[in-house]
Amino acid sequence: MFTGLIREIATVKSLIGSTLSIRAKHKGGLGDSIAINGACLTVVKVLNDGFAVELSPESQNLLAMENYKNEVHIEPAMMMGDRFEGHIVQGHVDCIGTVKEIKNNGNSFDVFISLPKKFIPFVVPKGSITIDGVSLTVNDVSADSFRLTIIPHTMKETLFKNYKKGSKVNIETDMFARYVSHIISHQAKTSTDLTWGEVDAISAHY
Repeated sequence: MFTGLIREIATVKSLIGSTLSIRAKHKGGLGDSIAINGACLTVVKVLNDGFAVELSPESQNLLAMENYKNEVHIEPAMMMGDRFEGHIVQGHVDCIGTVKEIKNNGNSFDVFISLPKKFIPFVVPKGSITIDGVSLTVNDVSADSFRLTIIPHTMKETLFKNYKKGSKVNIETDMFARYVSHIISHQAKTSTDLTWGEVDAISAHY
């Protein structure tokens, strides 16, 4: 589990086959989970100046791979006792979004991002969303896009400073919205009322 608070902006050394090598201050340990641009990946090798993770073909097909060059966001998985200041992030990317527009408001930036319509029900106004691993709050939602407001500090300290119209980003929607949708969908298919035991069983799959 992650929080969506970026620990470090690291540098991609290479992507050879399925092995992504990262230069970072944080090295982690063999088998550790680390979110890279919001995708939970496993450390398969510890390097002198960082670590390497495995990127399966499925992951490479799902993620915005053009952002796995140069710099990337990284966040190690939470440990027991860590402060919890973002929101609950699984590191399971739902889809790729596209930056439609960035408006400079002087003391903030409005960022409009489009995504496949089937994921819109999981994007909740004033709810949480993760963009390339960054925990953010959704302001408005339309038929196929949503609006975020980014403060100058976040814009400066994350890769949002590099984004422009047409940029692709990894999106993880709100976990609880997905749970509720799955439960309601399951209930509609069975046409019976779910017991709390059945709700627990559904949640356990996640």
